[in-house]
Amino acid sequence: MPSILDDFDWAATALGAHDSWPSELRTAYAIMRTSSFAMCATWGPERTLIYNDAYIAFLGKRHPGALGRPIEEVWSDVWPTIAPLVQRVLAGEPVHHQDMYLLMTRKGYPEDTYWTFSYSPLADATGAIAGFLNVAIETTKVVTIEQPAIANAERVQLALAAGAIIGTWFWDLPSNRFTVDEAFARSFGLDPALGRSGLSLQQVVATVHPEDIDSLHAAINEAVARGGPYAHQYRVRRADGHYYWLEANGRVELAADGSGLSFPGVLINVEERRAIEGERDRAIARVMALNAELEQKVIAQTFERGRTWQITPDLLGVLNHDGYFEATNPAWQVTLGWSEEELASVHFLEFVHPRDQAGTQNVWLKFKEAGEPALGLEHRFRCKNGEWRWLSWVAVPDGRKTYCSARDITREKLNRAELRKRTAERDRLWESTNDLMGSAGLDGYFKTINPAWTQLLGWEAEKLLSSPFLEVVVEDDRADVLDLMERLGNGERVSGFSSRLRSKSGEARTFLWTAAPDPEGRVFHFVGRDVTAQHMAEESLRQSQKMEAIGQLTGGLAHDFNNLLTGISGSLELMRLRIEQGRFHEVGKYMGSAETATRRAAALTHRLLAFSRRQTLLPKPTDANQLIAGMLEMIQRTVGPGIRLESELQANLWTALVDASQLENTLLNLCINARDAMPNGGVIKVATQNLWIDAARGAALNLPEGQYLSLAVSDNGVGMPPQIVARAVEPFFTTKPIGEGTGLGLSMAYGFAKQSGGQMRIVSTVGAGTVVTLYLPRHAGKPQPDTLPQAASGLEPVPERHGKTVLVVDDEPTIRLLVTDVLEELGLVVIEASDSASGATLLQSDVTIDMLISDVGLPGGMNGRQMADIGLQARPAMPVLLITGYAENSLLTDGQLAPGITVLTKPFTLDALASRVRELLAN
Repeated sequence: MPSILDDFDWAATALGAHDSWPSELRTAYAIMRTSSFAMCATWGPERTLIYNDAYIAFLGKRHPGALGRPIEEVWSDVWPTIAPLVQRVLAGEPVHHQDMYLLMTRKGYPEDTYWTFSYSPLADATGAIAGFLNVAIETTKVVTIEQPAIANAERVQLALAAGAIIGTWFWDLPSNRFTVDEAFARSFGLDPALGRSGLSLQQVVATVHPEDIDSLHAAINEAVARGGPYAHQYRVRRADGHYYWLEANGRVELAADGSGLSFPGVLINVEERRAIEGERDRAIARVMALNAELEQKVIAQTFERGRTWQITPDLLGVLNHDGYFEATNPAWQVTLGWSEEELASVHFLEFVHPRDQAGTQNVWLKFKEAGEPALGLEHRFRCKNGEWRWLSWVAVPDGRKTYCSARDITREKLNRAELRKRTAERDRLWESTNDLMGSAGLDGYFKTINPAWTQLLGWEAEKLLSSPFLEVVVEDDRADVLDLMERLGNGERVSGFSSRLRSKSGEARTFLWTAAPDPEGRVFHFVGRDVTAQHMAEESLRQSQKMEAIGQLTGGLAHDFNNLLTGISGSLELMRLRIEQGRFHEVGKYMGSAETATRRAAALTHRLLAFSRRQTLLPKPTDANQLIAGMLEMIQRTVGPGIRLESELQANLWTALVDASQLENTLLNLCINARDAMPNGGVIKVATQNLWIDAARGAALNLPEGQYLSLAVSDNGVGMPPQIVARAVEPFFTTKPIGEGTGLGLSMAYGFAKQSGGQMRIVSTVGAGTVVTLYLPRHAGKPQPDTLPQAASGLEPVPERHGKTVLVVDDEPTIRLLVTDVLEELGLVVIEASDSASGATLLQSDVTIDMLISDVGLPGGMNGRQMADIGLQARPAMPVLLITGYAENSLLTDGQLAPGITVLTKPFTLDALASRVRELLAN
């Protein structure tokens, strides 16, 4: 129906346009607009006044100018009286008054008026009190017609005071959406945030007493069907688990077709006074029609014989002017054990605790002198069994009698005392703990911090509270902290998170954190424990474990190398013996045995060098798919028939710049490891893939952002627990018995990946299998095809000399002898030098030198690479072949060999040496 509120220009007021109002104010607005009760409200710092049509009659000539103005300007004549009440309600305290006297000018002249009203706080979305709602009834006529009777009724009502409004709702019937204020949500045990965003009827009535739910649904359906006012009382389970009586008052607005539009209303707490209010209302109705004698009879029946008097849990009584009870209800005996006769025989102060008597007596004397109601007096009252219980009193004087009501608040007192105790304990913990405690916002700033921050890190509290907290986080850990904040912002509770903080002195300390967001999600609370010493101890333990592993390796290497050396030396001795015996046909098998042992020793040293990332790699653009496809048959033979080998190679795989032979060796090692993890057979899968690794994933893999190709070897074997995965690539770590492996397979693969500019990662689950993945950078060029070997053997002798001269520099006479003999077999002239100084002198002389072959590690003040650089300055076209078993950093330039220099890794076959020399001299 139309209302004065509809066409008013709210944009011209401090509240602004109606569309911009907060939902809490709009709910109050809707309640007032549809209510037949006289209601007004204020909102905002200016206390802007809003009222409905029923309230206009109270304003007189002030309407319509009062709408949208501050309340103190509208009611300036009574403001000194009502201002303290407004301050109380804006502080969050509901205010209720019965028949309050106000001298008011409404029609141009002062007049005596009386008012019964309640002020209920209105909270905004943050929980702060932004205004209040006033439901008012003018009782001037009742008071002026039957003043004595109404005065007595007033005392009755004050003694049995009903609760003020404790919540409001607005129900949009077409959408079945409830919006409720925070007080309503608390009454029903609901989340206030849900109350603001919208609830269904089923959610709202979920806590109604099972015996009351059917009658409640019937009352609601009846009101929605007919429209108009609605009132119903029922019990609701509140936060403490107990049921309390509430009364709901509202009004249903219907559309033209009779369907429901809206259903706003308010909640009133009628617990423990429900029946009393019925008696009070009937008493007031009779007061308006009956004489004083009948009124007194009604009051006497209410106090002495009324059903409410008998059943209420509140302690009700009538004190005479001397302080003795003339009447008490049965609740006294139920709660305290005293009969009505026992209470009447002793002055009430004698029941009060000795420590509370002086204060109670002062209140009693002032109460009798002033003749005004006393509210909220609390003291301890003696029970008949000797115990003490806390009571909270409301007392209303009436001539020489006092009508009083007391409520047992012992449990509340104990709860408050326990809360204070826990608060004090928390404060002591906050002040004394060595853990970092506090709260922070998702905006990146601390809200609170305890003194431990200053004690452990040296930072002043003012500095920490005024700066973004990331400033004290170690730079490398900031990305992880930002990820943590995102998780907290999503409502996740986090524990076991580790990060480092920078102290004022610059020291980095490690903390283990537990953090949880608050229910509103705006801030999170945290506790951090200093685990710096623990981390140092763990690191020391890891280092000692590595040293222990190296010690275990010594035995393994000694065992393996002794076997190899025994095979080589024994084969050589038997070869010499058979040659002396003339049994030349048996020499071949001993030569083969010695060569096999030599190759095994070379493989072992290559693995050691690969792990240390000091092996000399000869990278070239390589098609990894082609390399893998060419190895599958050999790998299948190696792993045996009990293993099924599968491949999933991505088409158009990018090119990798790697040492192809080392990639083959790495793949073979990974497949052998996978086979060993499946003693009862299984499946090995080799897969390749093109990848774009972004910054976030790159940070996790410790790789630059960019394009990579991956090579993954997976099995469905026994898997590894996390503690084994963490150590799998440590030097010489192995789970195999001595003699069955040196633990260099994974470490060699890891070293190869790192030396090739990539990374390796292991993911394993016990009982499910393992995946080892190599990440290799993409190379922009095309794969380089393998060169075909020469048809002729590298060591095939030539009938005559070529006339070309080779300088051989090596400090080991045996190697010089072997190299010289091979070169002379190739028809070359050989010049020997035993150190770098002699070699450099020859290279700077006029001697003809067509090629340089040199060891890297040389005596004489420089290494082979440095000596070669000197030679290339004078002889830039001279090919250089460096032979080495240990690649030093100085061998490479920006990770690559310098132009004109080739490397041959020891140990090498003489045929390989001859082939490499032929190739270099031919070019």
